[in-house]
Amino acid sequence: MAIARFPAVVLDCPDPRTLAQFYAALLDWKIDQDDDGWSSIRAEYGDSINFQKVESFVPPQWPGQEVPQQMHLDLVVDDLDAAEAAVLELGATKHEHQPGTTFRVFLDPAGHPFCLCLS
Repeated sequence: MAIARFPAVVLDCPDPRTLAQFYAALLDWKIDQDDDGWSSIRAEYGDSINFQKVESFVPPQWPGQEVPQQMHLDLVVDDLDAAEAAVLELGATKHEHQPGTTFRVFLDPAGHPFCLCLS
């Protein structure tokens, strides 16, 4: 018997609404909750990502570790070039450091690193 279920990932950020809109568009999920300091998006099958406002938020510095990333999302795609164009249009930034060929590293609008990975 499981002790707990995995309900969601929570990302700290300066603007929960903006980050929820970015990831909702990226993943084709729906915005489930949108309050002043908290926003959530949810997939049709129930998974969710939450975004929590932190006034003193400092974005992670990657690949350096002065401000460690602590976590990041790997998102699986079929076509890296098409997915890259789409996330850049949504407001992501391609990171200058690209350590592999089967994935690409980007920063979301709050500066969190995430990867687009070939399926």
